[in-house]
Amino acid sequence: MRLRGVSRWGHAGAMTWWPLLRGIVARAVVAGPMLGLVVVPARAAPAMAPAAGGAVALAPHRAVYDLTLAAVTGGDTVSASGTMTYGVTDACASWSTQQQLRLQTVSRSGAVTDMESDYATLEAKDGHHLVFRTVQTSNDQSPSRIMGEATMTPSGGEVRYTQPSVHTVPLPAGTLFPMAHTAAIIRAAQDGEQAFSPMLFDGTGDNGAQYTYVMLLGWIQPPSASPYPVLARQPSGRVHVAFYTPASHDMRPDYAIGMRYFANGVSDRLDMDFGDFRMQGTLRSFTPVTAARRC
Repeated sequence: MRLRGVSRWGHAGAMTWWPLLRGIVARAVVAGPMLGLVVVPARAAPAMAPAAGGAVALAPHRAVYDLTLAAVTGGDTVSASGTMTYGVTDACASWSTQQQLRLQTVSRSGAVTDMESDYATLEAKDGHHLVFRTVQTSNDQSPSRIMGEATMTPSGGEVRYTQPSVHTVPLPAGTLFPMAHTAAIIRAAQDGEQAFSPMLFDGTGDNGAQYTYVMLLGWIQPPSASPYPVLARQPSGRVHVAFYTPASHDMRPDYAIGMRYFANGVSDRLDMDFGDFRMQGTLRSFTPVTAARRC
């Protein structure tokens, strides 16, 4: 499986958008620990989403989000704003997406940091294979790159990195790739679950999978409040996702995000907590993408 259509970095792939946002901000901005937002059990074996329920029909689409500062709770950051463009297409046996993130922060001393991140993956729909690339820059410095591919079997899997260095990291059994993680969240919400804790590998870090703890805060039937008719016709619900480093015994998440998910995998009303500041994400534009006529 190859990433296609990548003349400049980052124009094919598959993921949900929020792991990339977590990755760029957590590594480039946040200096202090996250405030504890949820109470989770001690490190138990990660639980997969229930297998009950029908298949989740994720929607190919293109979305643009405006990111604005919502609150400052301490630390050095006094201003933050940006945009995020996310597109996903149905590539028959896989999901292909493209994503670009632009973020600017200002410190108390007035120092301005401009960050850019381009991300691409190609994720097999059967959950067995993921190809990924991430390129990040800050203030026009030399870009950092994370590249490789991951494979999964019922007993576990591995990530084979080619950048920033050639190395292999094992993946625990049950690890989900990004689109599968999104589908698992929606399926759990549809089945009336309140919480679950899948492992996630998204390709934004070079040390393997992460714990995620997902809280499902209600699931309502349409009509949903949305200016886009195709979304208004979808069931929807609030979701809270916290991310944890497996090697850490700290009960506080590295990063957490809230959002409204529609049943087709589209999200809006983003609420991102980076510890010393919070950002909101507003869906500026949404365009459905026509699926391929034949595969």
